Amino acid sequence: MISYSFTLPSLFWSTAKNRMRRDNQSTVSEFLLLGLPIQPEQQGIYYTLFLGIYLTTVLGNLLIILLIRLDSRLHTPMYFFLSHLAFTDISFSSVTAPKMLMNMQTQSQSISYAGCISQVYFFLFFGDIDSFLLTSMAYDRYVAICYPLHYTTIMSQRLCFPLVIVSWVLSFAIALLHTLLLTHLFFCGDNTIPHFFCDLSALLKLSSSDTSINELVILTVGVVVTTLPFVCILVSYGHIGATLLRVPSTKGICKALSTCGSHLSVVSLYYGAIIGLYFFPSSRNSNDKDVIVAVLYTLVTPMLNPFIYSLRNRDMKGALGNIFNRRIFSP
Repeated sequence: MISYSFTLPSLFWSTAKNRMRRDNQSTVSEFLLLGLPIQPEQQGIYYTLFLGIYLTTVLGNLLIILLIRLDSRLHTPMYFFLSHLAFTDISFSSVTAPKMLMNMQTQSQSISYAGCISQVYFFLFFGDIDSFLLTSMAYDRYVAICYPLHYTTIMSQRLCFPLVIVSWVLSFAIALLHTLLLTHLFFCGDNTIPHFFCDLSALLKLSSSDTSINELVILTVGVVVTTLPFVCILVSYGHIGATLLRVPSTKGICKALSTCGSHLSVVSLYYGAIIGLYFFPSSRNSNDKDVIVAVLYTLVTPMLNPFIYSLRNRDMKGALGNIFNRRIFSP
């Protein structure tokens, strides 16, 4: 009892002193984004390159959405998930690319506090949706190959719609949780972010507050958003491989590769970048490495998705050919 009587007042007193100290400090109203680790004389070349990448991402993914919408043969669960993935990729790139390009063009590095917090939220939101959608697509391929006779029954609209809705709702809740915790932190003094966008981990390093709760939530939620979906994808493809080995045939393997190859390529790009960034940290030039890997999964991967799904997918190529033929031969 005696120890509690002394501990609680001292705890309240230290909390009150911390609040008074924070009130006396001026919080930052904007942040400075250092951008990409490139030389000033190379800004023009990289600006043109990344503008081309961003425009290709938007136009390529819009083409996928248009093809799926116009061709009735693509009204299947796989392409239903793909259309949502294409929209998410456009949004994911649009969170960071326009601001980065504007800063490169105007030579300005500043971003407002509200703009930075908003960028963190939407970056997490669309990034999480990507992860959940890739998992749903892996399950779709698992059912299509392991249970082909029951595919239509299992992958009905009663399952596909809830999977997408749950992906959006979970991503919304997780991004909101991180953002709300971030808004409770204080930023005093240094406001320089060694990145081309407002990265959550970089902001936690700048904060003058205790970030232990934020880091605990990142670790816990990271299991739900990244590790668990990745494990589910591995299990799905493990079952697919086991099914193909039980009935070995060249035709079956070729069919599996044609239906799963595109998805496997996208999964490899997406999770390969994440694993390289978070599981194999670099001791030297770590900030530069983080920026380069971030460019890979925020700009390059969304741009490659349309090429992967159109060049490696017979259905997409057929739908594209039908649209061109319809436009050419229509009166």
